[in-house]
Amino acid sequence: MKKIKIGILGLGTVGGGVINILKTHKENFLRDQGVDIEIVQVASRSIEKARQLGVEDIFTTDGYELINNPEIDIIVELIGGTDIARDYIYAAIEAGKRVITANKAVMAQDFYELLEQSGTKGVELAFEASVGGGIPIIGALRNSLIGNRIESVLGIVNGTTNYMLSQMTQFGYDYNTVLQEAQELGYAEADPTADVGGYDAAAKIAILTTLAFNTEVVLSQVPTEGITRLTPLDIANAADMGYVIKLLAISNRTPEGIDMRVHPTMLPFDHALASVNGVFNAIFVVGDSVGETMFYGQGAGAGAAASAVVGDLIEVSQRIAFDITRPYIRFGTEQLPLKPANEVVLSYYLRLPVPDKVGVVAATATAFANQGVSINRMMQYPSTDESGIAELIYVTHPTREGDLKAVVAEIETSGILAAEAVLIRML
Repeated sequence: MKKIKIGILGLGTVGGGVINILKTHKENFLRDQGVDIEIVQVASRSIEKARQLGVEDIFTTDGYELINNPEIDIIVELIGGTDIARDYIYAAIEAGKRVITANKAVMAQDFYELLEQSGTKGVELAFEASVGGGIPIIGALRNSLIGNRIESVLGIVNGTTNYMLSQMTQFGYDYNTVLQEAQELGYAEADPTADVGGYDAAAKIAILTTLAFNTEVVLSQVPTEGITRLTPLDIANAADMGYVIKLLAISNRTPEGIDMRVHPTMLPFDHALASVNGVFNAIFVVGDSVGETMFYGQGAGAGAAASAVVGDLIEVSQRIAFDITRPYIRFGTEQLPLKPANEVVLSYYLRLPVPDKVGVVAATATAFANQGVSINRMMQYPSTDESGIAELIYVTHPTREGDLKAVVAEIETSGILAAEAVLIRML
C-alpha cells in the first residue's frame, strides 16, 4: 500500500489538532479508509510547539523546505494570515503538491486564481476548514447540494461574536465586558478586530457565495459591519419586539443579482438560527429542490477545524493511493451581478443618541418624512445621567436601505446627533 507523505505548515491550535488526530486514528485510517499517512516534515516559527507535539525531529523554520521536499505528496497549510500563507500555497501548487488549507482570508481573496492554478498543474486544492470549522458546508455545496439552484445562504459563522452576543442577551452585559470575558476564555484574540468587525464572517460568506451561486466574488466586495456599537439597550429592545440579535453572513439570489452582506441582524425568535448560541456556528441553505437545510456545529477550536482538515486529507490521500483523478469543477460560470446594498428593502431598527431637549423628536421625524420613510413604531429613553443624552428608537416599515441612510445623513447634517447612529437590519 502506498504511504501518503505530508508536510504541515503551522503548528498552532489547528496544526496541533491535526497531528493529534493523525496519531490517535492512524490505524483506523489504514484499516477503514485504506490510507497510510505519514507526517514527513513540519514547519513553524518556534521549535517549542514541535517539542510539545513530539515532532521536533522533523521540524524546520523554513516552509519552503517542505514545498521543495520531493518526498512530500500533500502540503497542509495552517499558518493563517495572508501574505506568507498565500505565497506558500501558490508555491506548493506550482511545485506540483496537493494543498489542503484552512485559510479563509486567502481563499476569499484568491479563490479563482488558486483554483485555476491548481487545475493547470493538475493538483487538488481542498479547503473545507476555511468556513464553519467542523461543519461540512464546503463539501455539501460542492457535492451533496449540486443538484439544486441555491436561493439563499445565511449563517452564524463566527464563534467569537456569537458567544459575545449570547452573553449580552442572556446576562445583559455590555460590549466591553463580554469582549474581556471572551479574551480570557481564549475565544477572542488580543486584537479581536477580524471577529468583532465582521471581517472573518465576510471572508467566509465570500467563499460560500462563490460556491453556492457559481459566481466570482472576492472579500473586498462584501459590505461589512461588526458588533462593536451594540448596547444592552439594543439587545433588550430586540427581545421586547420578539427578536434576537445575531451577526449574520447573508447571501441571497434576487432578480437584480446577489444580495451579499455581513451585519448584526434582528432575527425573529422562531427562526432556525435564533437559538444558535455560544461558540456554535450554523449555516442555513435554501435550495430549489431540497428546500431548507441547516448545518450546525462548533465553528472553531482545535478539534472542530482539525476535523475538517483531516477529512480533506483522507479524501485527497485516497485519490492518490488509488490513482483517482478528481473531475475538474468549473466555478464562476454564471458571473452574476452584485445587488447594491442601498437597494435592499428591509425593516430597520434605528437608534439615535440625541440631546434630551425640546424639538429634537420633531426634527428627526421631519427627516423621515422628507425621505419618504414610513415609521412603524417609535420609543424614547430619556437621559438617566448628567450627559443629558436621550435615546430615540425608530422601527421602520419595509424600506429601501438607501432611503434610510439618507434619513440618517439628514439628521447628522442637522447637528443634533450626540453620537453615531446605530442601524440594525431586521429579517
